Amino acid sequence: MSQSRLLSVLVDNKPGVLQRVASMIRRRGFNIDSLSVGPTDDDSVSRMTITVHVGRQQAEQATKQLAKLIDVITIDDITGLRNVAHELVLVRMHAPPGERTELLNLVDIFRGRIVDVAPSSVIIEVTGSGEKIDNFIELMRPYGIKELARSGVVALVRGDQARIRLMDFVVDGDDPELDASRVPGVAGDTTGNV
Repeated sequence: MSQSRLLSVLVDNKPGVLQRVASMIRRRGFNIDSLSVGPTDDDSVSRMTITVHVGRQQAEQATKQLAKLIDVITIDDITGLRNVAHELVLVRMHAPPGERTELLNLVDIFRGRIVDVAPSSVIIEVTGSGEKIDNFIELMRPYGIKELARSGVVALVRGDQARIRLMDFVVDGDDPELDASRVPGVAGDTTGNV
């Protein structure tokens, strides 16, 4: 049975990495529902949050294939873990001055904010779960959406002990303990206490 799987991947922050990761997923015939990439607190590392609609076995296959890419530092399927996963949406709404009150009340209900005001429109920003964003968009449709931009999911595992763990398998017979980037206490390790 397939479902949306949430993969959190730490990669080297250098040109071509995004293309290699997306190509590997495409070659497996998986459709990427969303993909967000951004730098971490370490300028040499980026975090990719990838949502794919696949079964558990296919997700495991994808993570194993991704782990083989040289630019991938760590990868984890955080679907079943307690996590904070948010999206951002910017919506340009038709909003002449006399018709803004009801629209602004709905924005407040969703804890959104107005980020731009023009004579006949406003741009609204809302962040939250995918479900919250979907509900907000549906409520805005009758008011006249002029333009919409939606980010992909960004996510972190909840809790003090949250971490991205190394995959629980050996890739191509390699011993992960021999790889310096995967040895506890060595640069690149993210499995220690946070």
